[in-house]
Amino acid sequence: MRVALRRLGAFLVLLLVAAALSGVAAPSAGQFSRVPAGVSIAGLPVGGFTSEEARGLLRERLSEPVRFELGAKTWKATAEQLGVDAGVDAAIAAALHAPTGASVDVAASASRPDLTRYVRYLDKTFSRAPRDAYLAGLDSKLRPVIATEVAGRRLDASAAAAAIEASVRSAEREPVRLTFTSTPAKKTAAAFGPVIVIRRGSNTLTLFDGSRVVQRFGVATGQSRYPTPLGTFSIVTMQYNPWWYPPDSDWAKGLKPVPPGPGNPLGTRWMGLSAWGVGIHGTPDAASIGYSASHGCIRMRIPDAEWLFGHVSVGTPVVIVSA
Repeated sequence: MRVALRRLGAFLVLLLVAAALSGVAAPSAGQFSRVPAGVSIAGLPVGGFTSEEARGLLRERLSEPVRFELGAKTWKATAEQLGVDAGVDAAIAAALHAPTGASVDVAASASRPDLTRYVRYLDKTFSRAPRDAYLAGLDSKLRPVIATEVAGRRLDASAAAAAIEASVRSAEREPVRLTFTSTPAKKTAAAFGPVIVIRRGSNTLTLFDGSRVVQRFGVATGQSRYPTPLGTFSIVTMQYNPWWYPPDSDWAKGLKPVPPGPGNPLGTRWMGLSAWGVGIHGTPDAASIGYSASHGCIRMRIPDAEWLFGHVSVGTPVVIVSA
């Protein structure tokens, strides 16, 4: 009988403890079951909603894609692409304890590797290298046409990452607008520099500064059997007092190299072109100027070749036309 009474007493004590604990927890849960009036989380009004309602609203809003705008172009990056961790539970807990009308931040964040990867994608997609001015061809009067340079742009990667992170933390999802730094072209149309135009039919060479005529010379071009090639080339080598070496051609068989000096077939200056074996050079045979007399090269009077040599450089464009 005594044992039974002791067991009953222990059972009643346990019931009283359980009831006490239940009584403490219930008021706490009831007190914070709704978010205080006027409270917002990351710009989303959640005041008056239950914790579960607020949690669902916030989770839905923070799972929306991040929007981007660049001029008229728009696109989105999903939360999955950015590896977004919304941090909803901590924000709801803070909102439940916040004073009326409070604004609560959310510790949402993008995964660092995913964010870095996406910013690199933006850089690759929207940054562009500058384009130098270039020789686009000749006009109807055989003057050079210089295409205008175009500045490049480089994505401000740090600003882009910060803007994406700010959008991830906001339930309002304002569009991200990318910013760029300008990268100027190295070569401009206004300061393009020398261009050589050779008219094979009339045996003339004209030096232009961009599209402006600087000087015009009579030259000799290739014989019909060894024609000077047509097309757009460039100067690839320049030699002062060059040696002449016999080319691998039938007409040069048995000939020996000629050192610099009087009688050198190249005169005193050689400006080799990107057309194999062809160049602009002086000649001791001034009588050939004005005729199709060479083996493909462009001959000039020695003083003219020396003058031209001082006004061009490696890389100077050379256009040869049939006119």
